[in-house]
Amino acid sequence: MMVMLTSSLCVSFGFLLGGCAYSIGTSDRRMPEGYKLVAVPVFKNQSHEVGAEVAFTNAMIREMERHQIAHVVSKAEAQVVLDGVIDSIQYLVTNQTNDLAVVPKSTILNTHYSIVVGVTLRLKRASDGVNIWTESFNAERSYQAPKIGLEGLNSANSLYNDSARYDNLSAMATDLMVEAHSRLTENF
Repeated sequence: MMVMLTSSLCVSFGFLLGGCAYSIGTSDRRMPEGYKLVAVPVFKNQSHEVGAEVAFTNAMIREMERHQIAHVVSKAEAQVVLDGVIDSIQYLVTNQTNDLAVVPKSTILNTHYSIVVGVTLRLKRASDGVNIWTESFNAERSYQAPKIGLEGLNSANSLYNDSARYDNLSAMATDLMVEAHSRLTENF
C-alpha cells in the first residue's frame, strides 16, 4: 500500500513539473549572446588588501567550472573576456568594549568587525572589445574578533586577526561570485 502511494505521488509530481514547463537545472541559463568560451584574467585590485584579487578571480573561475555554462580558456581562445575590478574593501570596527573587568584602564578592545566589499564585472567581446554586460556587486559581512585567553578577553596578536579577516574575505568572494555568475547567466 505504501509503495503504491509513493509511486503515485512520484508520477503525479512528474506530471506536475512537466505540465508547468518547469525545468530543473541550468539548461535555460547561458552567457550573454550565447558565448561558450570565456577568459577570466586576474581581477584588478583597487583596494589596499593585498592578494584579494586572487580570492575573487579563483571564486569566479570555480563558479564557471562548476556550472559548465561556458568554458574558461586563455584570452587567445576566448570569445569573451570577463574583467573584474575590486573597487573597495573596507574593514570597520562595529563594536568595542572598555570594560575594566576585561581590559586595563584607558584601553579599548575591538570585539566585532565588518567587511564591506565592492566589485564590478564587465563582459567584453574579444573580437572588438565591445562591452556586452556590466554589473556591480556590494556585500557586507560581520565577524567577531578572534577569541583567545581569558573568557571575555578577545585580544590576539595580529596574525589571528589577519587570518580571520582573510577567511571572511574569501567567504565573501565565494558568495559574491556565486551571485555574479547567477546574474551573468540569467535570461539571456
